[in-house]
Order: sequence, then structure tokens, then C-alpha cells
Amino acid sequence: MFLKKRSNLSRLLAYAGGHRKLTVLGCVLSGAAAVLGLVPYVCVWLVARQALAVFPAVTEAEGLARWGWMAVWFAVANIALYFAALMCTHIAAFRTARNMRHAGVAHLMELPLGFFTGNRSGELRKIIDDNAALTEDLLAHKLPDLTAAVVTPLAAIVLLFVFDWRMGLLCLLTMVLALGCMMAMMGGRNAGFFHRYQREIEKMSGEAVEYVRGIPVVKVFQQTVYSFKAFYNAIQSYSDLASQYAMSCRAGQTGFLTCINGAFALLIPAALLLSSGGNGLEVLADFIFYALFAPACGGMINRIMYASESVMEADEAMMKMDEILQNRPLPRAAIPEKPKGHDITFTDVTFRYPGAARPALDHVSFTVPEGSVAGLVGPSGGGKSTAAALIPRFWDVESGSVRIGGVDVRDMDRRELMEQVAFVFQDTRLFKVSVLENIRMARPSATLEEIRSAAHAAQCDDILEKLPQGIDTVVGTRGVYLSGGEAQRIALARAILKDAPIVVLDEATAFADPENEALIQKAFAKLMEGKTVLMIAHRLSTVKDVDSILVIEKGAVRERGTHDQLAAQGGLYARMWRDYLQAAAWKVGKEAAV
Repeated sequence: MFLKKRSNLSRLLAYAGGHRKLTVLGCVLSGAAAVLGLVPYVCVWLVARQALAVFPAVTEAEGLARWGWMAVWFAVANIALYFAALMCTHIAAFRTARNMRHAGVAHLMELPLGFFTGNRSGELRKIIDDNAALTEDLLAHKLPDLTAAVVTPLAAIVLLFVFDWRMGLLCLLTMVLALGCMMAMMGGRNAGFFHRYQREIEKMSGEAVEYVRGIPVVKVFQQTVYSFKAFYNAIQSYSDLASQYAMSCRAGQTGFLTCINGAFALLIPAALLLSSGGNGLEVLADFIFYALFAPACGGMINRIMYASESVMEADEAMMKMDEILQNRPLPRAAIPEKPKGHDITFTDVTFRYPGAARPALDHVSFTVPEGSVAGLVGPSGGGKSTAAALIPRFWDVESGSVRIGGVDVRDMDRRELMEQVAFVFQDTRLFKVSVLENIRMARPSATLEEIRSAAHAAQCDDILEKLPQGIDTVVGTRGVYLSGGEAQRIALARAILKDAPIVVLDEATAFADPENEALIQKAFAKLMEGKTVLMIAHRLSTVKDVDSILVIEKGAVRERGTHDQLAAQGGLYARMWRDYLQAAAWKVGKEAAV
């Protein structure tokens, strides 16, 4: 475990870059400050020895003022060096945390888009931001303190045996016993406590968020007690873990505190025995030194304990960062190719999600000719969205190929591929900026007139009219929120502005009310002009008039053709169409008596 911690510390310092030298300098200065901090104890011993040598005529003692001022100046030097050490380590710690955040975000930017569909943005932010912050305390405070805690005992051991080896041996014995108690507390069953502790906190935080989000639904159905159960269980699990750890440390902590504070219990009898030899004043001077120095040794051991806790936090931070860094970017094409058209071709495509037992797509083949509109329909979980996501290379296929304009998407430059495809998801994501900036995300170089034209084509005029600052209104703040259908139209304006030759629509009307759906359909007409379109829909009326329909079930294409052809076949699509018509005709009312 020590090697693992050492390795993680080395990896952590690697993020410091050129500021790593500041960390080393800070640790050296902290060690030097710790050594200087021992000198005042020697000065106190010299003062006591000089005063007791002429006792009771203490005023005749020589050098008392000199040794006293030396103690003051060495204490001031200790503070100054320690301050300089912390300045160095703080600068290095802040740069290290910044570099960790930058490295994490830079790595995320290289990962395939599919990675983000399975990882929530809040969790990623916590891993990168919060865990980078965990390292700041270690590098800024605990690492220099740990250096001082290691250097000080080495110098202290010398001092312990300089004046009276017997009293020094007793002080050293208490230090060794205290260290033994500390190691017993932190080893054995408690070795992995911090990792379990972090997991319990994350679990409790997650349950708390879910409970708060679900309060309106809970109150409607009067299920307050039952809904609180999962949150309560998480709190109880955390409480049990913390209580078990506290109880398991009871004996070790008691022994630790007894040892580091119990030097007097050994020094006083030892001083009495030694003074019986007739040199009582010399023994008293030595006793004064050890009586003052022993508590300082206890403080050193406390530093080691707190520093080790920060090392565990850094280990946890590095482990969390590794969860992101172990995800590898998709391989880049050695010699990128440009597509020769805008048709989409799936050739014997098989794809399986990581850890999944069966393929999401199994030997799927189809073609969407350039300029045509194809619809993907089928039962939920059949593989429609997966097929659409493979076009902009959210993931790489397990076998087969996905081609645009005759070129495998794996052989295209990533930027070129992104320029070829515009995506409109059912779960619209708007940034907490103005409507103008949200639309401009599609093409940062777009002019204001181009953005307004895209908003008009996406049927957003009524939205902009009611917003306080029109197109410059920041959405999501000060009570300015958009409905699902309105947000979808803003997303469509973004796709229209991008003007990509291929458009993928994934349930783009899923959360729209009838009024918004009608407006979205009008926006579709503008968006799809002259484009190659792949449209996923559960509302079959949306794809009724497309050029071709693909029916996907359990990862395979079961049927293909136009609406009329598929409806006449009497297969899966025909059954889905009958169900859709029956659902559309359903009305609330009393059933006729049988």
C-alpha cells in the first residue's frame, strides 16, 4: 500500500509541471523550519541550567538574556521559513489542481460522444473539479507538514540523547508506542475505510438529490414515508459505517493519546530516581527540557496522522481521475478521407455496448440515398437510437462499417465528420446563456442576421416575442424557462444554422404538445430541404410520408419499404400502425355496457 501511495503521489506531482520544483523547495524549507523550531528548546535548557547553577542567586547567572533572545530569534526564523515553505507549496498546489482539471477536461474532449450518454455531467464535474480540490490540501499543507514530521524526529532523537540518555529513551518509548497505536488504528480492517467512506457519501448525496427531485410526485401520491426509505437507508448505512469506524478506533485512539501525553508519567519517577544520586539541580534542568520537549514530539506524530489522511484523499482523487483517463479515445484515421457524397450506408453492422450480454445491433445493413428521407421505427429498445448514434461515430462498430459518401466514418477526420451531421435529440440541451448564443453554438462565425433567419425558419418568432430581452434573453435564469416544445424549436434553429448535409432526428417531437408539434413539423420542412435525413419516431404519423421506412426490432431490420407497402404486408409495421390509430382515436369516457 505504501508503494501505491508513493506512486500516486509521484503521479500527482507530475501534474505540477514546472512548479514541481516549488513543491520540493517548500518541503525543504519546511524541514529546515522544523529543525530551527527545536533550537528554542535547547535555549530553554541552557537558561534553566545557568539559572539552577547559581540558584538561589539567579540574578548572577550569565547569558540568560542572550539565550532568551536566541530562542526568540530562532522561533521567528522558524515562522518565517515555514511561511515561505507554505507560499511555495500553495502556488504549486493551485497550479497542480488547475493542471489536473485541464488534463481531465482535455481528455474528455477527446472521448467519443457515446461516453457522455452513459455518464452524467454532474458526476463528471465532481470527479474533475472536486477531486482536484482534494489534492490542494495535501500539496499546500500536509506534504510540507509531513516532511517536517519526518525530519523533526530525526533531529529530535539526537536531542533526546544529548542531555540525558535515560530520559531521552523514555520519551522515545512513548513516541514509538504512539506510532504503534496509530498504525493499528489505520491498518487491518480500517485500511480501506476512506474509500468506503467516499462511496457512502456519494450514495447518500445521490439519494438526497433523487428524493428532493421527487418531492412533488411523492406529495401527490401521499407516499412520503416510503419515498424517504431509500434516502433513510443511505443515511443509516453512512451512519453505521462511521460509527463502526469510530468504535474500532476507540482502543487505538485512547492508547495514542495516552502515549503522546503520558511522558510525564515516566519522566517524573525517572527524575526522582536520578536526582537521588546528589545532582538534583542538573537533573531538574534536564527534566525541564524533556518536560517541554515531549509534548512537541507528540505534535509531530499528530502531523503524521493528519498528513496520512490527506494522502488517502489524494489516492481517492487519483483513483477517480483514473476512471476518466482509462477511457480511451477512438482511434484517428492515419490518412483522413473526405466523403464523395452524402448518402448513408450500413454494411453488416454489429455493435454491442460495453458489458452488454447481447448486441444492440446485429448484422444490420441499409442505405439512405443522398437527398432522401428515411424513417426508423420499431419497439422501444430495438436499436433505433443506437443506429443513428453510429453515424456521427458516438461509438465504433464491432464489425461491419458505417459509410458516408462511400467513406467509412472511421477513416474521416473528426471535425469533417461533425460538419457532415446535424443531430436533434429528444432530450434537448440548452446552455445557460442567451438564446442567441445557444443558436450560435452550431456556427460561431454566424452573423446576427443569419441567426435570426434560422430562428425564424425554426418557428421561434413567438418565443422571442414573449422573452424579456428577446433573442438576448438568458434562458434558465430569473424565472425565464422554456417548455419542452419551445426548447426543441431552439435546438432546431441551431441545426438549421449549422446547415449540415445530413440530419439525424431522434424523437424530436417526443415532448411537444400539439401546438408545438405543428410548429416543429413546419421547422422540419425547412431543416430537411435538400438534406439526407434519418428520422427516428414513435409517432408513426411523423414518418408516414418519408421515402423509406426501416422497422428495427431486437437489433435487426425486420421490414423495409414505404408506408403503403409495409401497411399492406400485415407484419410488424402494420400492427404498430393499427395500434397507433387506435391510440390516436381513444377518448376519455364511459365504456359501453357489455
